[in-house]
Amino acid sequence: MSLAFCGNENNSAAYNVEKGVLNNGCFVDALNVVPHVFLLFITFPILFIGWGSQSSKVHIHHSTWLHFPGHNLRWILTFILLFVLVCEIAEGIVSDGVSESRHLHLYMPAGMAFLAAITSVVYYHNIETSNFPKLLIALLFYWTLAFITKTIKFVKFCDNGVGFSQLRFCLTGLLVILYGMLLAVEINVIRVRRYVFFKTPKEVKPPEDLQDLGVRFLQPFVNLLSKGTYWWMNTFIKTAHKKPIDLKAIGKLPIAMRALTNYIRLNEAFEAQKNKRSPYPQGSKSIWCALCWAFGRPLVLSSTFRILADLLGFAGPLCISGIVHHVGKGNNTIRPQIKILGVFFISSQEFLSNAYVLAVLLFFALLLQRTILQASYYVAIETGINLRGAIQTKIYNKIMQLSTSNMSMGEMTAGQICNLVAIDTNQLMWFFFLCPNLWAMPVQIIVGVLLLYYLLGISALIGAVVIIVLAPVQYFVATKLSQAQRSTLEYSNERLKKTNEMLRGIKLLKLYAWEHIFHSSVEETRQKEMTSLKAFALYTSISMQCEMFSLFASFKTVIIVSFVVRSTVKALVSVQKLSEFLSSEEIGEEHDKCSEPRSADNHSKYQVVVSNNVQLYIITNGFFTWTPEGSATLSNIDIRIPQGQLTMIVGQVGCGKSSLLLATLGEMQKTSGNVFWNSPEKETAVDMEVRKRGSVAYASQKPWLLNATVEENIIFESPFNKQRYKAVIDACSLQPDIDILPHGDQTQIGERGINLSGGQRQRISVARALYQQTNVVFLDDPFSALDIHLSDHLMQEGILKMLREDKRTIILVTHKLQYLPHADWIVAMKDGTIQREGTLKDIQKSESELFEHWKTLMNRQDQELEKETIIERKTVLERKNLRRTRYSREALLKDDEEDEEEITESDDDDNLSSVLHQRAKMPWRACGKYLSSAGILLLPLLVLSQFLKHTVMVAIDYWLAKWTSDVISAKSDLEQKNCSVCQEFNHSRYSRVFSILCCLGIILCLVTSIAVEWTGLKVAKKLHYCLLNKIILAPMRFFETTPLGSILNRFSADCNTIDQHIPATLECLSRSTLLCVSALAVISYVTPMFLIALLPLAIICYFIQKYFRVASRDLQQLDDSTQLPLLCHFSETVEGLTTIRAFRYEGRFRQKLLEYTDSNNIASLFLTAANRWLEVRMEYIGACVVLIAAVTSITKSLYNQLSSGLVGLGLTYALMVSNYLNWMVRNLADMEIQLGAVKRINGLLKTEAENYEGLLSPSQIPQNWPDRGEIQIQNLSVRYDSNLKPVLKHVSAHISPGQKIGICGRTGSGKSSFSLAFFRMVDTFEGRIIIDGIDIAKLPLQTLRSRLSIILQDPILFSGTIRFNLDPEKKCTDSMLWEALEIAQLKHVVKALPGGLDAIVTEGGENFSQGQRQLFCLARAFVRKTSIFIMDEATASIDMATENILQKVVMTAFADRTVVTIAHRVHTILNADLVIVMKRGVILEYDKPEVLLEQEDSVFASFVQADK
Repeated sequence: MSLAFCGNENNSAAYNVEKGVLNNGCFVDALNVVPHVFLLFITFPILFIGWGSQSSKVHIHHSTWLHFPGHNLRWILTFILLFVLVCEIAEGIVSDGVSESRHLHLYMPAGMAFLAAITSVVYYHNIETSNFPKLLIALLFYWTLAFITKTIKFVKFCDNGVGFSQLRFCLTGLLVILYGMLLAVEINVIRVRRYVFFKTPKEVKPPEDLQDLGVRFLQPFVNLLSKGTYWWMNTFIKTAHKKPIDLKAIGKLPIAMRALTNYIRLNEAFEAQKNKRSPYPQGSKSIWCALCWAFGRPLVLSSTFRILADLLGFAGPLCISGIVHHVGKGNNTIRPQIKILGVFFISSQEFLSNAYVLAVLLFFALLLQRTILQASYYVAIETGINLRGAIQTKIYNKIMQLSTSNMSMGEMTAGQICNLVAIDTNQLMWFFFLCPNLWAMPVQIIVGVLLLYYLLGISALIGAVVIIVLAPVQYFVATKLSQAQRSTLEYSNERLKKTNEMLRGIKLLKLYAWEHIFHSSVEETRQKEMTSLKAFALYTSISMQCEMFSLFASFKTVIIVSFVVRSTVKALVSVQKLSEFLSSEEIGEEHDKCSEPRSADNHSKYQVVVSNNVQLYIITNGFFTWTPEGSATLSNIDIRIPQGQLTMIVGQVGCGKSSLLLATLGEMQKTSGNVFWNSPEKETAVDMEVRKRGSVAYASQKPWLLNATVEENIIFESPFNKQRYKAVIDACSLQPDIDILPHGDQTQIGERGINLSGGQRQRISVARALYQQTNVVFLDDPFSALDIHLSDHLMQEGILKMLREDKRTIILVTHKLQYLPHADWIVAMKDGTIQREGTLKDIQKSESELFEHWKTLMNRQDQELEKETIIERKTVLERKNLRRTRYSREALLKDDEEDEEEITESDDDDNLSSVLHQRAKMPWRACGKYLSSAGILLLPLLVLSQFLKHTVMVAIDYWLAKWTSDVISAKSDLEQKNCSVCQEFNHSRYSRVFSILCCLGIILCLVTSIAVEWTGLKVAKKLHYCLLNKIILAPMRFFETTPLGSILNRFSADCNTIDQHIPATLECLSRSTLLCVSALAVISYVTPMFLIALLPLAIICYFIQKYFRVASRDLQQLDDSTQLPLLCHFSETVEGLTTIRAFRYEGRFRQKLLEYTDSNNIASLFLTAANRWLEVRMEYIGACVVLIAAVTSITKSLYNQLSSGLVGLGLTYALMVSNYLNWMVRNLADMEIQLGAVKRINGLLKTEAENYEGLLSPSQIPQNWPDRGEIQIQNLSVRYDSNLKPVLKHVSAHISPGQKIGICGRTGSGKSSFSLAFFRMVDTFEGRIIIDGIDIAKLPLQTLRSRLSIILQDPILFSGTIRFNLDPEKKCTDSMLWEALEIAQLKHVVKALPGGLDAIVTEGGENFSQGQRQLFCLARAFVRKTSIFIMDEATASIDMATENILQKVVMTAFADRTVVTIAHRVHTILNADLVIVMKRGVILEYDKPEVLLEQEDSVFASFVQADK
């Protein structure tokens, strides 16, 4: 057939110009080509040649600055224009299909217009990003010309009687409107920017974010096309493939998304709620209102997108039904009757009765629907992330204001607060993400039912009834699911709490042989957790069944219902928790008056005027309590603290010394009385009340360290001053310790200072207080964990020299009464009141009895000079000593160093930089380990049931297609035969098979679901059991070289992943993969031609998923690793709240929080954008699959008579491919990350256990061994690990039954190793220890450790009752427990508690003072009536009076037992039968104390001298 622009029929009206040239349709169409050709000629040279020279002029970081007005409108109009032009091309081709010759003028101008429209938008984009507006003049001319030529065409149509019934008329009208609007947009740009026709163009500046080189998240700034397709992510994802993504690569958050911006917005909303004067300003309802007020707008936008996308979603089924219908009729387009201006015109109905047109429309509808849907998701998630940041900041600000009593009285634990931050804020974020579904679902269901009714008639209503019936079932299942989820969470929290305590007290458990008790306790909780996980799995399976039913009822919406209901329930619970937290009690108002941190300049040492009548602060008639309704902890407090002097507070354990410091800092509830700071006498009370407390350097009794380097811990946010820093390090004797650390003072101190000994933690805490340039320093018992030399050095160099000489005010709480002569002012406390205050001389005069009591305790004469010289000598000696004994110190247990280099190596998995570099391929080995743990039976069942299920699903669809085709062909046969007597079509055979297949499908669905869940549970149970077993039996060395946080992570995060996430991901992955395969198989079966087109699509798909998986894994890990410091910061703040508030550092810590939150949010945002990037691309590939499948199947059915039922089947499957592709890639990426948990747990399962077996059988060990307590140590050498140097070398000693032995020596001399050797906690590689005739190496570990008693330096208490803490084995009677408590001086304390022996001990024994905890540990050892009793520096944090009583009791109560005492304070072992002095792992002196004291050069004598 010949081709011509105007057609070449003989009687063609195309060349007829009798009525004027403009009345010739072909000429008008030719005229319409002119503007497009003009644009293409003008813009191409500029686009390809002139660009390089222009862009260099622009000094702007990103080429994404959109600054022309009407930018988004222009893009939207251009997209609509392109769609209308495609319709015009299609209309031209269809209407020309009936002519005898081809009329190019019907579709060629539209084709040119299509090219020009694309060129116009590319041209505009380049001009905008390079900021060269004068070139826009070309577009102004183009839109004007296009508008004029189209208007001429439209007018001519009107003249010739073409009306609305013709599609071409409507399209031309639309184009006139579109070109007119684009022209208006162009004129508006000139009006606003004045780049032409005006003298002075308007200058504009790029937004602040784009000027900042750090902002890499460009979604808010790019053009509409890039926004919709996430095109800007391409470079990011490509770079991720070359090098790992780190925080630097993702840059900063744009200002509008930062936590501070969103917090301000949220706070304004809260304030607005408060101003409404609602009765519950912090109640759940007002929180919901505030959240909606602050973040409602974007949600409305997201919901609008969602509803639009859902409505567009119905275009798919409608187009497919149209295609099937027309294919059934042979795609015979109705021949158009109307011929005007020499060409045919068709109506829209005729246009849409072409199957190919429907295929193209389906393609466009899919593209648009999927783009809008992804935009809806993105907006919702971005809102959720912004909301999470705002709420976390809100929670943090509340923490800063929290009353201390909430924490100490156990009303609110650090764990609860961390849960609030980690879990509840995320629940709210997910709720906001799923929120648009709430409004979209009703629309979906209503439109769906109407459509089905239109297609199927009354039977559609049956489907609707099934949904209505299933809705309450779904709701019931969803609530049951959330209940199961909640109980699982409770049990897992309880299990973690127990595991945490078990790991914190692991040394004690091993020494007391209590591993089995705690093991069974954790396992018992795990059993409960597994039971509730089983319930969870069962309800999940049932909910899947409901989904299956609803699929057969022609609906998929119900699937989302369960998600949304579950998420809503969780969000309601979270908001309830949040409202309880936000309404919890805050500290007194005095604190709020001075919330600004004072800078160091305000209090330089020269400003302080010191005279005897200047007080730092005064408390008058003060009554303080921890809880508002509780009894007063401190009563009748009247004290004056002199400024610029050293005040000491002394008193027995638990008399309220620490409470007094906290009360002064405003941490306690003041029931009456006043606290005045820095008040000269003449000021009035009003002035004093208003005075603000400055910054106070405070070292708490329980040292609080940041998870940072040693240097950062000491400097603590102050400016670095090298000289001062060195002086502080020296005063606290930290240099030897720093020398030992792998990276010196740049070593990271683990969580809670876990890799340091008690003494080191305490000295760093004190060093921090000394370093600060504050006027006031509070030191709460800084000597408790230090030996005598370190204490003396700290007192002399630190407190007296650095602080007192600087005229700083020091308040020192201490039990070391020998330092009292240094005090300028002494406050003696007793039972929560002030017993006496004054100078030492005052007290000597007025309270001579008290003074005498102190003097006997001090056990010394004031030989100041002699003492100082000895101290000097000791210090030098100690320095050399410590540097030499690097290895022995390194190897000492908890009270000394750990080999940090091993720590860093052993836990590389948790180290961010190394994680990012382990960019391995899929962890198949971990996958194999996971599946093999399921056992030999479950695995084949799992695979088989999945295959069978999907086969049945395909069979159901195939049978439906066959049924439909047979019905249609039977109908057409009837029509052809035209007989009235022919028999009706028999449906019964088809419906029977269909019913059987459906029942099979439902059964198989249940089987697969249960198989997956059960496999998951079995593996989870097995892995946790093995892990717990391995960990609890691991040698002590393992716990010293592995950070506690890392082991806990295995039990918490990794177990949670294996319990709840892997089974679901595995199920999803296998389902989506099989669905994808079956869909492609069905399409290929229907139209084998499709396979040719499949190849390039598969290659594109492969590369997209390959690039995505790498970026996704990095971003996922970055998201997790940025969450960790955030949670650590929260728990650190909660633990160090009093210190932070004392220092007045709230502002600095808030700033840190904002940084952590922002870095976590930017990682989450990039992860979201990457997911959207993948999904948009997969959806577009899916749309291409649909288009190709549609075109090939239509063509095949027209030529090869393919049945219309199969065409429908192929297209229905094609529609779902993009969804399955998405889920497949996403689940593959998730699976890869989640299998990391299996890999890490697997790593720990390789830990070697201690050898618990012994050479002797139980029958060979006497029942009451050791009954005498005789110890023979023969040539003993021990080390901590086979690759470390020995810490004891060839030690020999003999201890007779019932002897009292004292061991002393410097830090690192091997004292603790000596005691641990009795319990085989260290590697004995030479020599042996014989106790009562049995070599302990031959005994089973359990037996050996259960027959000895030890008290450790660090007091460890477990949460539970006092009874459980004293006797977890439940072997003792009450009277035995009371006796032990009496010995430990605790009987009166426990008697006063509600419940007596069953009184509650909170986590870590926080509800008792440090000294009381130590006494409970003593009582615990007394309960085990063993004949050998070891005390390892057990009285370090007990005051001297209580310690003296204890010493006497131990001597009398244990008169017949062997007692080995390792001493810090040498005077505690003066009454011993034998003294062993150790140095560098060897015994230096070994004799009776009186013999050693008589020798002039004895080391022991010099120790005693120094201790006086």
